[in-house]
Amino acid sequence: MFAAPMRRLLVTAALLCSTLTGLAGCKGACRELSEKLCDCAINSVEKEVCLRNASDEESRVEPTPEDETICEAKIANCDCKKIETPEGKRECGISREGGID
Repeated sequence: MFAAPMRRLLVTAALLCSTLTGLAGCKGACRELSEKLCDCAINSVEKEVCLRNASDEESRVEPTPEDETICEAKIANCDCKKIETPEGKRECGISREGGID
C-alpha cells in the first residue's frame, strides 16, 4: 500500500539531494533536510539506500546560499506523518509550490 509512495519519496529525496546538497566537510541544511526525508522510509533498507544516495550526491552538487535558506526553513516543519499530503509535501519542499517536484 505504501510501497509506491515511498519509492516516490526516495526518488524525490534523491532529487532534492542532487539539486540542493553538496557542502563538503559539514552537513548543510539541504543535506539535513534530505536525511530527514530518508527517515520517512518504511524500512531500514530503503532508508540506507536513501542516505547513501544523499551522501553520494553531496559531493556532486553545491547548494547556493539561497538553497540553504530554503532548506533551513523546511527542516522544522517537515513531518513524515504528513509527507503524503499536499501540505506535508509543501512543508518538506517536495511539491511544486514548496520547492522541488
